[in-house]
Amino acid sequence: MPNQSLSLHHVIRKSSLTENAPLLIMLHGYGSDENDLFSFATELPEELFIISVRAPYPMQPYGNAWYAINFDEVKGKWSDNEQAKQSRDIIAKFIDEAIATYQVNKNNVTLLGFSQGTILSYAVALTYPKKVKNVVALSGYINQEIIPEDYKTRDYSNLDFYCSHGSVDQVIPVDWARQTPAFLESLHIKHQYSEFPVGHGVAPQNFYEFKEWLMKRI
Repeated sequence: MPNQSLSLHHVIRKSSLTENAPLLIMLHGYGSDENDLFSFATELPEELFIISVRAPYPMQPYGNAWYAINFDEVKGKWSDNEQAKQSRDIIAKFIDEAIATYQVNKNNVTLLGFSQGTILSYAVALTYPKKVKNVVALSGYINQEIIPEDYKTRDYSNLDFYCSHGSVDQVIPVDWARQTPAFLESLHIKHQYSEFPVGHGVAPQNFYEFKEWLMKRI
């Protein structure tokens, strides 16, 4: 059973290694829960110690969010960036807790996010680059409002990103994701960017590509 004294509710799949396992932390999208991405777990390399986390804000009637997305007549659709920053810091703290609790390698931490979970994965990696090694960023984008102002002067040489997006995504426009490679390039961050002919979801070929990418890095 996962240790629920950690700051976020989560489910785990143990590694085939008894110590120093590479750690994969899954961060779901808006309105979902820890079981969503966890369905990938059985298909991923058995060396990985996988933790799928539930976002801290419950929604009605079900699901959870990392931060509120609000709709009003003046602003249209807008994100609560203060709440997003709080979740960013909660995830960073959770990484430390997981490393202290489970037999994992603190120098081999991968974040795998979808949608809102991807936006947070980018924010955690760009704010706390020493805590993370790899990021699998599915169907999200970089929200510059929730990363440090001095990001241009930081050392991101240890980071590596796999980014993908659906070319007909109706939730997060693909144009937002297309800005990511140039942004990462400007910070000299290793990355791969792929698009697939799907909407807001993960196509099978997308899954196989990021799995391949991950296997080379663990």
